[in-house]
Amino acid sequence: MSQVKELPFAALQFYATAPYPCSYLPGHQARSQVAAPGHLINADTYSQLVDEGFRRSGLFTYRPHCDDCRACIPVRVDTEAFTATRTQKRIFKRHQNLRPLVAKLAWSQEHYALYTRYQAARHSGGGMDEDNQAQYGQFLLASRVNTRLVEFRDEDGHLCMVSIIDVLEQGLSSVYTFYDPTLAGSPGTYSILWQIQQCRQLNLKWLYLGYWIEHSAKMAYKSNFTPAQYRYHGIWQQQPPAPLTVL
Repeated sequence: MSQVKELPFAALQFYATAPYPCSYLPGHQARSQVAAPGHLINADTYSQLVDEGFRRSGLFTYRPHCDDCRACIPVRVDTEAFTATRTQKRIFKRHQNLRPLVAKLAWSQEHYALYTRYQAARHSGGGMDEDNQAQYGQFLLASRVNTRLVEFRDEDGHLCMVSIIDVLEQGLSSVYTFYDPTLAGSPGTYSILWQIQQCRQLNLKWLYLGYWIEHSAKMAYKSNFTPAQYRYHGIWQQQPPAPLTVL
């Protein structure tokens, strides 16, 4: 058991998990620090935890707590100062035909079918493509905080993408996005640009993108959205840390 003394949450405890295979750096073991009990983590408390580098997976609020690695760096985009690149502007324009709709955070066979197609195409062999319906529900549909499920459909009503987003006091947290793997034009980048736009409309300064991992191709893309802040040594800083050595 590990207490996080800098957090003003006297009722919470912080536990380190047992080691498990890292999903992003092959051959590495990972550990997480989990905040408990989960029922005490309401929307306000969760907002503060995210600002301390935590993230949510279903009902679990955690942050990396690995023994010999510090490669996972929390990153948040300054949505007020963000300026899209030419490529990002083209991507956003390309997907203007998609129509967003906030839907109920509940089971949908249509959503699950799209999720399984996405996992099989994007995460084949990594274990995530083996998720069953119960795991899907625990991962994306279980929440005690202010969560939105947003559908993106084309002009014909076909479901193209789904984004799960948490609403915080100071911003939005991009939990997970999955989309039709045959959809061209970087739909993942479009989803982030759309969420930045939403932050601006809601007068929220930050879009939290989870963890930037320099040596993981799946996570390195997050540095393409600038200006951003990176949390290391216990504070948010304007520049990413010096190149990290992955042991």
